[in-house]
Amino acid sequence: MPEVDRIDLKIIQALKRNARISNAELAETVGTSVSSCWRRVRALEDSGVIAGYTVQLDDKQMGMGFQAIVHVQLRRHAHDDFAPFVKAMHLQDEIRACWATTGQADYHLHVVCADIDGFNRFLDEFLFRMPAVASAQTNLILRTLK
Repeated sequence: MPEVDRIDLKIIQALKRNARISNAELAETVGTSVSSCWRRVRALEDSGVIAGYTVQLDDKQMGMGFQAIVHVQLRRHAHDDFAPFVKAMHLQDEIRACWATTGQADYHLHVVCADIDGFNRFLDEFLFRMPAVASAQTNLILRTLK
């Protein structure tokens, strides 16, 4: 595990705010030379501290105005039962994130659909057809704070 110092933390915070910032702007923001900043970012990437860069989408602008967290409980925890479930989580476009957790639910899904009808189709045509799924409870997302 590489040692992350105060300047590295500033770089990480700046990149979290804007991953498309130029190296020159980033260097100025964190108070280093352009070459030092570039080396530090490269070292953070090479060490795996920075695992990648992504695009943040505005779901409403894309016509996806319905969001929910779905708490899924599996029937059994045998590998043959849950391996197809895990694979399917990666393939389903409506699922933005899937977490395996402790507690009452085995998995928590962040699901995004156009509307309630789309969400019902997701449940009826995908989730409830999976043999591994014993039950699912849904919490609607009212607004995003962060």
